[in-house]
Amino acid sequence: MQKFPTNSTSTGKAELPLDFTGPHITPGASSAHRLYQALCEIIVSGLVKSGEPLPPSRILAKQTGFRRNAVVAAYERLIADGFAEATVGSGTFVAARIPARAAAPKKPKATVETPRQGALSLGCTHIDERAVQRFRAFIGRRMRSFGAEHLHYGDPRGSRELRVAIADHLLSARGLRCDPDQIMLTSGTLHTLRIALGAILKTGDQVWCEDPGYPIARRTIAQCGYRAVPVPLDAHGLQVDRGRTVAPAARAAYVTPSHQFPLGVQMSMPRRLELLDWAKQADAFVFEDDYDSEFRYDGAPLMSLAGIDRLQRVIYMGTFAKTLFPGLRIGYCALPERLIGGVTAARAALDRFPGTLMEGAVADMLNSGAFAANLKRVRKLYREARDALAETLEAASDGALSVPMPSQGLHLVAQFDPLVAPAVAAEAKQAAGTEGWLLADTYARTRPLPGFVLGFSGHPVPQLVAAAERLAQEARAALRSKGKSVRRA
Repeated sequence: MQKFPTNSTSTGKAELPLDFTGPHITPGASSAHRLYQALCEIIVSGLVKSGEPLPPSRILAKQTGFRRNAVVAAYERLIADGFAEATVGSGTFVAARIPARAAAPKKPKATVETPRQGALSLGCTHIDERAVQRFRAFIGRRMRSFGAEHLHYGDPRGSRELRVAIADHLLSARGLRCDPDQIMLTSGTLHTLRIALGAILKTGDQVWCEDPGYPIARRTIAQCGYRAVPVPLDAHGLQVDRGRTVAPAARAAYVTPSHQFPLGVQMSMPRRLELLDWAKQADAFVFEDDYDSEFRYDGAPLMSLAGIDRLQRVIYMGTFAKTLFPGLRIGYCALPERLIGGVTAARAALDRFPGTLMEGAVADMLNSGAFAANLKRVRKLYREARDALAETLEAASDGALSVPMPSQGLHLVAQFDPLVAPAVAAEAKQAAGTEGWLLADTYARTRPLPGFVLGFSGHPVPQLVAAAERLAQEARAALRSKGKSVRRA
C-alpha cells in the first residue's frame, strides 16, 4: 500500500497516511478524484479530527506527486461536500461536523428464482430459424431508419402502426373487429391486468377467477388490492350461477374461455352468453385471456368472447410471448370504447408508454406474412411434441395416468384417478426431478385433482420423452408406496 504523509513536520503533529490503493479508490479515476477519495477516507475514519488543518496545496502536491491544480480541485470538492472548511489567510481545515459515513453495503440475502427451462416446463417457445432471420432483418432496417419517434414520449397505447397490424390480425384470426384506437400495447397479460383493473375497480372489489385456474393471475389480482374469488368449473366452463352465489357484488371476471387453464375446457356458447348477460346486468367487465388460441390442432377455434360481445363488456388480452418469444415483452389488449380514456390515463400514470424499438419490427412480421408462416411451422412441431408426450406418459405409466389429448395450447394435463391423494403426485414429481406444475397448485378452494400440468412447447422431443418416462415410472412407484394398485389400460 502506497502512503504519503499529509502534515509537514513543522506542525509538530504525527504524519497521517493517504491510501491510494484501497477499496475506497476508483481505479482509473483522475488524480484529483483519487486524492479526494483518499482524503475523505482519513477524515471519515477519524485519522484526522474535526478542526485540524490540512497541509497547504503546494506541500501536499510535493508529497503526493500530483499536480497542484489536482490538489486544489480535491480541496474544493472537500469543501463543497462538507468535509472541509476554508478560512482566508489561515488555510483549509477539517470541518467541525462532517457528513455521516455511509454504512458498508450488505450482500443481499434475498434470492430471486428464475423460471426453469427444462423439459416439461411451461412457457417455453420455439421460433423457426427463417422467422429469426426475417426478424433480424426487420430490426436492422428499423434501426437504420431510426426516427424522431424514439426521442420523445409517445402514445401511452403504443405505436399506431403495430396497433393497426394487431387489429387486422385479430379480425382474421379471432373474428374480433376493433378499431386500432381500442388497442393498447403492454408488456404482457399481467401488466394488462394491473393497468385495466386499476382503471375500473376500487380497492377491495371482487373479481371472479376460475378454480382451478392460472395462479399467477390470481396473485396479481390480490396484490393489486382486489379480492380474487374462486369460482368452480364444469364441463362447460366457469359456473356463472356459482359466481353469482359466492360473489354477487363482483365487478369483474378473469377467464380463459377458449382453452381453460389448466384443464383445457372450452367454454360452451350457452355459458359464454350467460357470462356476458351477467356482466351487463352487474355493470361488470370480463377479462378474456386468449393466451394460446393461435395453437389450434384440431378443428376451427370458437369465436373469441370479445368477438361475440363486440367489445362492449369484454377486455381481450393477447401476447406475443408464445407466438414469437417471451423476450419481446410485448402484449396487447383490446378495450371497450368506454374504457379507452380511463385505461389510457391509468397506463400513462403507471409507466407512460411502451418501448418503441421493437414495435416496428413486430408490425413488419405481422404485415409481411412472416408471423403467420412461423406459426404454421411451429404449430406442426408442437403437435408432434404433444403427441409424443401424451403417448409416452400413458404407455410408461401403464395406466396410472390418464392424458386427455388437448386440441389446443402448449400444455397438457396428466391425471391420476380422482380418488388418489394429491400428495402422490407431489411425491412422484419430486422423485422424478422433472419440471412442470402440480395440478393441485392451480386450485384455490375446490378439492384438487391429483396430477400434473406439463408443457410440451419449445422442448426437443427426445428430452420430452425421457422426462415423461421418468415421471411415469415414479408415478407408478408413488402409487405402490401408498398401497394403491395400478389400473391397467
